[in-house]
Amino acid sequence: MGERTGLILTGGGARAAYQIGVLKAIAEFLPRRAHNPFPLICGTSAGALNAATLAVNARNFRRAVGYLVNIWQNFRTYQVYRTDALGVFNNSVRWLAGLLLSMLGINRLKRISLLDNTPLSDLLDEILPCEKIQQNIDAGLLHALSITASGYESGESVTFYQGVSDIEPWHRTRRVGVPTNIEPRHLLASAAIPFIFPATMINREYFGDGSMRQIAPVSSALHLGATRIMVIGSTNDALEVSRRVESGAYPSLAQIAGHALNSIFLDSMEVDLERVQTINRLVETLPEETLLASGLRHVELLVIRPSEPIDKIAERYMDELPWTIRVLLRLVGAAPHSGGATLVSFLLSERKYCRALIDLGYRDAMQQRDEIMRFLDIAPEVDGGMPQ
Repeated sequence: MGERTGLILTGGGARAAYQIGVLKAIAEFLPRRAHNPFPLICGTSAGALNAATLAVNARNFRRAVGYLVNIWQNFRTYQVYRTDALGVFNNSVRWLAGLLLSMLGINRLKRISLLDNTPLSDLLDEILPCEKIQQNIDAGLLHALSITASGYESGESVTFYQGVSDIEPWHRTRRVGVPTNIEPRHLLASAAIPFIFPATMINREYFGDGSMRQIAPVSSALHLGATRIMVIGSTNDALEVSRRVESGAYPSLAQIAGHALNSIFLDSMEVDLERVQTINRLVETLPEETLLASGLRHVELLVIRPSEPIDKIAERYMDELPWTIRVLLRLVGAAPHSGGATLVSFLLSERKYCRALIDLGYRDAMQQRDEIMRFLDIAPEVDGGMPQ
């Protein structure tokens, strides 16, 4: 098997706008009409939406990224979930009623969630012609696309993948790979942040956000045949460490939710990357015959993370949210300077915030320009100048 580069786009709700800035820079490093440089694309949660868009538009990477830039820099919250007063009120009442009925052992209400993501479902149906994924695979422009979601019934992390015919399904402890034709429902399931967005039914099981129970986020790319992997995250372990301050106040629901989401979107990826790096160091010390017998191999990694704390950026743009959502979030303790900005950073799908994250991703990628170009084997003499 020759060299095959995989791209992993992680979760994080609205934070995934950061990935677009990185991709924008990469598109500028490549020739103008270059095909997709990532034969393997793996997406989880909001990263799944970006991954699928790249796969659908694999014939022209710069055009695909330009399409994503246009979507994210003009995003409005009402395109992701309902923000009208009636919709927010009705869904909040259903959410509270669902909690009370669940406490009584009654589970008659369906699609219980704090927010209604029907607008996102409609948007995906409109903008993503998923039949093009197989066309690009058949044309040799794409080896595989994978979307990971978490099964609420089975408790497994399920990677739905669409790729060349010789990719074998896999089954490991609490994680499986299932061949399928990727559709918008897989993206909705992968991006269904627990409690906030409703679960999605796929093959007789309800699925939620793919970052839950994803104990080995890098493994999907390896199973699909990646020999080197670029990871574009939406969180940074060093920046997400909470600063200890003197406070006698009990944490608000928003603070607790933000802490839980950080754990979902951050911890497993950091642990898995550390595991791969440990194996790489081990591979360097083993003789060749032992490596052949063990099946271990060196996997080149390039990780791009935000250089600034995203929750601090979100705090500056909280007032951009529709008033209905601001009221709802304040009810759970997500007021400005209250410690609830982490939760807001996942939900703030507004253009000013998204543009700030795109700019940050672009700057960070430019700082790693030489490393990225070496990783993707891009000659330094390229025709840049992607339109802003």
